[in-house]
Amino acid sequence: METVYSISDFTPTQETYVTIGTFDGVHIGHQKIIKNLVSQAKSNGKKSVLLTFFPHPRMVLQKEVSVKLINTINERKELLEKIGLDYLIIHPFSRAFSRLTALDFVRDILVNQLKTSKLIIGYDHHFGKNREGNIEQLSEFSQIYNFEIEEIPAQDIDSVAVSSTKIRNALKSGELKTANDYLGYEFTLKGEVVKGENIGTKIGFPTANIVIEEEYKLIPKSGVYIVKSLIEGIEYFGMMNIGNRPTLNGKDQTIEIHFFDFQDDLYGKNINVQLIYFLREEQKFNSIQDLTTQLKLDKQSSLTYIENNL
Repeated sequence: METVYSISDFTPTQETYVTIGTFDGVHIGHQKIIKNLVSQAKSNGKKSVLLTFFPHPRMVLQKEVSVKLINTINERKELLEKIGLDYLIIHPFSRAFSRLTALDFVRDILVNQLKTSKLIIGYDHHFGKNREGNIEQLSEFSQIYNFEIEEIPAQDIDSVAVSSTKIRNALKSGELKTANDYLGYEFTLKGEVVKGENIGTKIGFPTANIVIEEEYKLIPKSGVYIVKSLIEGIEYFGMMNIGNRPTLNGKDQTIEIHFFDFQDDLYGKNINVQLIYFLREEQKFNSIQDLTTQLKLDKQSSLTYIENNL
């Protein structure tokens, strides 16, 4: 997959099959659209193109709203690359770009710049200034500019339509299984391991404290999670706490992972942490001793879950 960081830098030598969207989460509904795009493009000797945007349009158009995304832009890129696209265009979204009319977008970008032969879009897709463009307008434009259009129906799980919003809400409410089922993979946090206060080490539960660089990355509900990470090619399981450590009167949110059967130094390294299971809410204990007792129970619960389910 080749990644291009502006529509104007994309110079195709042949007609393309295109899909458009922010695709936050690259969830199973998104995957259906993209796999269909890739398959049809290959079958017809065309190149598959996914046009996405960064920053997320809501970051630009609704600055007073704190937008939290399932994926960082690099995570989104990595997920999309696995599907087999020919080209990924990550176009800078701006207020000026948002003012393009539906006609300008179709004529100048889809037809003239991307050389679109077929446009494959998700259910209820809108585009252009004030989201004025819809499937009806696209159908009209496709007749004028001679390209095909295909709308993919809503992807359902147990009759509940999958959406990035539903996944975000599930993560924020601790419904990790629902979020992971909708994503089709385990939700991931990636960050640099930094030095903490070494309290975990003192009580027999050393932790890797990670800092997420991207402020727009969604952090799930506070609590204790069963997690896994691939570290130097080896898979390690562990348990992670997200929260402000109320037993220690902490004020700032921290993300701390205690890996089972792992002793090496991780300071300064970036690690990916996949969230497998929401174990319990964060609690305030009366003493460090009570906290330690609970951590031992958490570890046993985690190992039992891992043994029985993974």
